[in-house]
Amino acid sequence: MALKIEKMGNLRRTNFCGELRPQHIGSTVTLCGWIQRQRDLGQLIFCDLRDRSGIAQLAFDDNTDRKIFEKAFQLRSEYVVIATGDVRQRESVNKDIPTGEVEVFVTELRVLAVAETTPFEILEDSSVREELRLQYRYLDLRRADMQRNIITRHKIVKCARDYYDKNGFLEIETPILIKSTPEGARDYLVPSRVKQGNFFALPQSPQLYKQLLMLSGFDRYMQIARCFRDEDLRADRQPEFTQIDLEMSFVDIDDVTSVNEGFMKYVFKEILDVDIPTPFIRMPYSEAMSRFGSDKPDTRFGLELIDLSEALANCEFKVFSGALSAGGSVRAIKVPDSADKLTRKVIDKLTDFVKDYGAKGLAFTRYTAEGIASSFEKFLSEEEITAIHNLVDLKQNDVLLVVADGKNDVVFNSLGALRCEVAERLELIDKSKFNFLWVTDFPQFEYSEEEDRFVAKHHPFTAPKDECLDMLESDPASVTAKAYDMVLNGCEVGGGSIRINDPQVQERMFKALGFTEDEIAERFGFLTDAFRYGAPPHGGMAYGLDRLVMLMLGLDSIRDVIAFPKVANSSELMSGAPAPVDAKQLDDLAIAIIEKKGENDD
Repeated sequence: MALKIEKMGNLRRTNFCGELRPQHIGSTVTLCGWIQRQRDLGQLIFCDLRDRSGIAQLAFDDNTDRKIFEKAFQLRSEYVVIATGDVRQRESVNKDIPTGEVEVFVTELRVLAVAETTPFEILEDSSVREELRLQYRYLDLRRADMQRNIITRHKIVKCARDYYDKNGFLEIETPILIKSTPEGARDYLVPSRVKQGNFFALPQSPQLYKQLLMLSGFDRYMQIARCFRDEDLRADRQPEFTQIDLEMSFVDIDDVTSVNEGFMKYVFKEILDVDIPTPFIRMPYSEAMSRFGSDKPDTRFGLELIDLSEALANCEFKVFSGALSAGGSVRAIKVPDSADKLTRKVIDKLTDFVKDYGAKGLAFTRYTAEGIASSFEKFLSEEEITAIHNLVDLKQNDVLLVVADGKNDVVFNSLGALRCEVAERLELIDKSKFNFLWVTDFPQFEYSEEEDRFVAKHHPFTAPKDECLDMLESDPASVTAKAYDMVLNGCEVGGGSIRINDPQVQERMFKALGFTEDEIAERFGFLTDAFRYGAPPHGGMAYGLDRLVMLMLGLDSIRDVIAFPKVANSSELMSGAPAPVDAKQLDDLAIAIIEKKGENDD
């Protein structure tokens, strides 16, 4: 007989599939879900029924009503059913699933929906290419591992709300449609129909509003905040993302770091049953860069940077001398006991790798049983070679990888990335570790060659350290900020700062960034006006929720912890967004589409 779609009628779920255990034997239950698979053994039919909690086995045999048995015979993968039956002991125990000791002998079965053959099997740890998974994301989300990811995300959010509530924080929503205050990443703009020619922006963060809440006297604020940035994507970035956002009044750095170390300790214990030691190590920005080439160092392994500049101060080799005379440096990482793995062929690939980070090349020394092979030592004096070998303590089977450049940023970026790449290739990273630290004492400014001016390293509202106030105008490159980033396993999981609460200092900060009086009034007038009425000392931070969930679950991409993520070009493959809109919608907004000419157009 042909299957008919049925109604639930008076049937209602009593249990989730994954809940059933031996203590349920003898009870009658009603389960709902999707058929994972059906196994027809002639006089026996078994169906694995799946919901978000797990799988339960439905059993049909000679004692089953024939109409129900015939209906079960026609069940296929992803059919949606509701079934009532008696829980009994399974004859063949399945130790691979929590419900593997019991099954449900079905006495009533209703088919609520049928399904066509899916584009891919709904299996855990699928090897299906990501583009297809994202195109059919609603099917991808049926997979048990994806559901665990999303459920864990929910639990982490609940932990955040519980923890910060217990510590006196109030959850307050801030606007999504705000004024554009461009400084940093590009804003997403929303045209106004009522005020044609004017635009809202989607918030890159609730920064200004949460500071205003401190001025309003709420003292401690938190929010699970949606944020938007129109920037290029990477594995750990999305154009729309979620922050655990917070701000505190009458605090300094120690107060903010202490309460947030407490949150990490709480959430890791609740979710993973992992004890995180506190307080976290604090490492100044300058130390992080010199030791690890990164302001978010992964401290689960060594391979720290070694500065060879002093040993090569009088070197005549142009690659090194040119870098030093230009104000740069020559630095290296020593990879112990690796000459057999870091062959010339591998080093050639690593050379291409560092070029992606701006390096012009990668020099090397390999110390094998046959002796020392080097791409650069033949250009050095014996004294310089000896000095380098002694400095790095070179031993047989070690490899030295060297980058030189006239810009220290290039040296740090390339070697910082290289140490992580080598550690990954050689499996030097203990993936079971959760290494936290604070990176502190960031530069207040960084120079933008593109804009030919100093820009804020974090944002314009970060307070400079007290001892640096006199250098704001005269020596901005030397100013250090009251900023701090929480780093976990080489990823920035959260960051923040103590904010400026003195209107005069805030005005000086804006001017140091090159803003005119008119620009300050136009962009930030509502904030500077508010400061005139008494701003308490305040500071805060924000966690990238997506990234935090990814790191806690040991995943490589935040797309695996977001229900409906975007891809590299900011589109959503499932719905087809972004997409054209009706001409009438554009007319209502007084917007005309102007086709942008390509480089080859006349």
